Amino acid sequence: MLGALALRPPGRVDEAVASRAAVAVILKDGREGIEILFIRRAEREDDPWSGQVGFPGGRAEPEDADLGATARRETLEEIGLDLARDATLLGGLDEIRAVARGRPVDLAIAPFVFHLRGGDEVGLSDEVTSVHWLSLDALLGPEPHGRFEYRHGDQIVELPCLRLGDLMIWGLTYRMFVGLRERLVALAAGGVHAAS
Repeated sequence: MLGALALRPPGRVDEAVASRAAVAVILKDGREGIEILFIRRAEREDDPWSGQVGFPGGRAEPEDADLGATARRETLEEIGLDLARDATLLGGLDEIRAVARGRPVDLAIAPFVFHLRGGDEVGLSDEVTSVHWLSLDALLGPEPHGRFEYRHGDQIVELPCLRLGDLMIWGLTYRMFVGLRERLVALAAGGVHAAS
């Protein structure tokens, strides 16, 4: 099924944005099924997503051939995984418009899904405090899904999230994960099976 992610081209953000970024949604075969990689970002005042759980990635640079190259470069810089050497690109998910601290950001983010074939040793940069391989099946099940209260100025809003252990996945990363889940569900409904 994962190999069929490339069957539909990813949607793009239509409106003009000042910059674009890309993240790597990295999957690997674990002991009990497919695992998906998340990072915890370091606490930094200049990072609007400081301390959050997300996917490795960042803004495109002029030397990047395309946004897939951005995702590969940022992953290598942040956690030392060489996706160009050790992973297969399975396809892209729909691009999303960025939001930080409750406000739209003039940035579009393109998620790219990779299957890691080997070389899963990581080395953390100063941008990342930890790496977590989580069971994809567990995250796709109903148990981790919940809501939490987020304070935005003087308002408190309830937002959807995933909780697994001491990790909470919300915001942009949650939206990207939902995009992955929707693609996998659509593929399964279309008769594309995990062995494909």
